[in-house]
Amino acid sequence: MSGPESSINRRMHLQEATEILHPHPLKGQLKSNMELLSFLLCLAAVVSASRPMCVPVEVSDNSWIYVRQLQLGCWTSFVGQDKAEVHILKLNFATDAQMFSLAMTDAKPMNLIITSRDTAYGLYSSNAGINIYRSNTSTLTFRSNEKLNNVHAVDLPSEDEELVRWATRKFGGVTSFTTVENLKLLLSRRIEGTKAGSRECVLHSEDPSEKHFMKIEAAPLTSSFKSCSPPPEPERQQLRRPTANDGELHIINIPEDAKIRNVSVRVDTKKSSVFLRGPQGTTWTFLNAQHTKFCSNNEIVLPAMAHRIQPMFELSSDQAEDVQKKALDYFKADAFTSYTEMRPEGSPLLLVLGRDSPAVTETITEAVPSTTAEPHQMPLLMQFYTAPDYRSPLDPNTKVQCDKKIYAEISGHTLGNIVLTIKVMSCYVRSKGSSCPVVQELRFIPELCSSNLCPNSTRLSFSLDNLQELSSTTWDLECSVKLCYSEKCGDGGRVKRNLEVTQPCQQTLNTPCFDFGLPAILGIAFGGFLIGVLLIGALWFIKIKTGYPTGLDMASSLSSGCPCSGAKQQPVSSNPSASENSSANASIGSTQSTPTSSMA
Repeated sequence: MSGPESSINRRMHLQEATEILHPHPLKGQLKSNMELLSFLLCLAAVVSASRPMCVPVEVSDNSWIYVRQLQLGCWTSFVGQDKAEVHILKLNFATDAQMFSLAMTDAKPMNLIITSRDTAYGLYSSNAGINIYRSNTSTLTFRSNEKLNNVHAVDLPSEDEELVRWATRKFGGVTSFTTVENLKLLLSRRIEGTKAGSRECVLHSEDPSEKHFMKIEAAPLTSSFKSCSPPPEPERQQLRRPTANDGELHIINIPEDAKIRNVSVRVDTKKSSVFLRGPQGTTWTFLNAQHTKFCSNNEIVLPAMAHRIQPMFELSSDQAEDVQKKALDYFKADAFTSYTEMRPEGSPLLLVLGRDSPAVTETITEAVPSTTAEPHQMPLLMQFYTAPDYRSPLDPNTKVQCDKKIYAEISGHTLGNIVLTIKVMSCYVRSKGSSCPVVQELRFIPELCSSNLCPNSTRLSFSLDNLQELSSTTWDLECSVKLCYSEKCGDGGRVKRNLEVTQPCQQTLNTPCFDFGLPAILGIAFGGFLIGVLLIGALWFIKIKTGYPTGLDMASSLSSGCPCSGAKQQPVSSNPSASENSSANASIGSTQSTPTSSMA
């Protein structure tokens, strides 16, 4: 190749070689920027992948968050002059015909005022120091096995403030006012129900669970929870860069369409960070300062310091992924502990953050006597009778003889006109008053009873022969039952009754019995009379043979020994007979009046 064409080719090859050996500065910088951008994109993808997210799912119970509604109430130091406390209990139920239990056997003396605008049925156990007051127009119904007659129907005001004033005028003050939603069980503890401070009841929003003198079990607040936690990845945690948030990070999100606006927060965990997001206008009130960090797109109130904190960021999106990313960015964290979406109903609310939820608090072991242990089931009662005609009920305080047959009736109170059949499955007795209680199965016999005579009840009988060999005399009798409608049966719970028996029956010896009839009695009387006559005759025979003269008769003895008879005494001859010596005469003369005197 020659000519102009070859010269052009030579110049092109020379230029390419020059660019390879000495690249153009602009082109090199552009390539370097492209490579850096690619590296940053890859790094962002890696960092994004190292920050795990989670998709919330519907849950019925949140292991991190517990929500309950704040209620109107008060708590004072008032105690009446009669040493009785005054407590007001206001009950609200979501639906009518609800059932609840009051266990106040060990409670201190009190005047308990119970009010409710709903229809409900209450089972209670109390003592002689408790007086219960209800409105005479109330639809509350109380039942108990105890015959204390301590439930009084009076004219009560319907408004809360008026009710407090009424109680103050009648008793001198109010110790507490407590509002409970959907009460299931209230256990009054054997401790003082007062709180140091003011004696005046001023109603305000409070947490009823803080009142230590009573234990409240209520139906959980209707809430919709969505919750999740990132899966643990040890590899990622080992490579995780340290941050200022080495504690727990909890994210709480209230969606935009929720109706909640006022939420109180109590943090029961240590060294926690809390990220709160809610609709515009929501207010978060922190009741304690145990948390380490917090932030929200809403206003935060610190009542302890009378301080308000304005929103710290803006976030209009309520999507889980957006909220989680915002929380991680704000706290410069690589992972979070929990994410919760909630849509609770009612306001104001108390949100408790921490594992110390009511699900792990102490359980109530004391049950209401003679009632089912499950307050939400049909309440059951057990009554003892002495005869199979079931006409003579035993008083609850009466001791049962261990060698007698006992008849029992278990009855229930249903709502409406529905008729259920009660089937007793098993019965047990548990000894009381011992550090090592004895549990023993109690055999029973079902007693026949028509549905007309026994609606919503069943009858049975049992014997306490098995308890004779045991030393305990105080027992708890508990029977498990099933409730049946047509051919379908379900768990009916347990019915419990205190049982106190006499001392264990002692086995008697097989000795023959004697029949003391009329012939036997007459024979014994005649025998006694005959023995008496013979003894008297023997005594006279001995007297005569040992010292009486032969001429002495009974008549002379009687006349000489009776100074008041008025008969003239015959002189006794002083001439002894020829056969008697002087010593014998002296003896007779000295003792002559003694036998007659003793006989008189």
